[in-house]
Amino acid sequence: MTFRLAHRSLAVVAIVAAAAVGLGCDSIYYNAMRKIGKEKRDILVSRVKEARASQAEAQTEFKSALERFQQIVQVDGSSLEDKYKKLNEELQDSEDRAKKVKDRIDAVRNVSKDLFKEWNDELGKYSDRALRQESERELRETKRRTDALITSMARAHARVEPILQPLRDRVLFLKHNLNARALGALTKELGTVRIGVDELVADMQRSIADADAFIADMERDEAGEGRVK
Repeated sequence: MTFRLAHRSLAVVAIVAAAAVGLGCDSIYYNAMRKIGKEKRDILVSRVKEARASQAEAQTEFKSALERFQQIVQVDGSSLEDKYKKLNEELQDSEDRAKKVKDRIDAVRNVSKDLFKEWNDELGKYSDRALRQESERELRETKRRTDALITSMARAHARVEPILQPLRDRVLFLKHNLNARALGALTKELGTVRIGVDELVADMQRSIADADAFIADMERDEAGEGRVK
């Protein structure tokens, strides 16, 4: 096969994989990825890395969004309508970032479910009892670590909604009233939100550390330098 044909084949596989994800057809996606040497285990590690990166971005986004909220509220000279528009833009950016984190966590959860189902189904193919038992042990340990990671990520993300909801309410109230009383309520709420953001950042930092440890263990195990512990 020439380089051009090989390159074209990889491109077709990538397009099919992307289309399969969009259609929600996991089997087509996994088969397409397998053709380029990516098994479910590799996909799981990749999605954990993506979720970790998304959480790191969310940390920065929420911290900076809170600062921008405060700046917008405190700046004199601009109309209440202008402040509402800017506050709403910041809220939408935060909402989008929160959704991205959730989507990444869901992607990790979905591929891990498929990986462990396949792994468990294939245990019955062993004729060597000792090898089957070793594989079962590795399955249990890998699933335990993966479930713990997903729980850590989900716990961090659970703090997002309590932070967004009071801001969402006040921005909506400001939209419908556009008066100083609404702006004053938002200013007061920011103190509570700051506490929530600090807690969210701390939780996400712990979740990111858990993801780093998970990735390191999976890659070390893949390289044959150790076992998942």
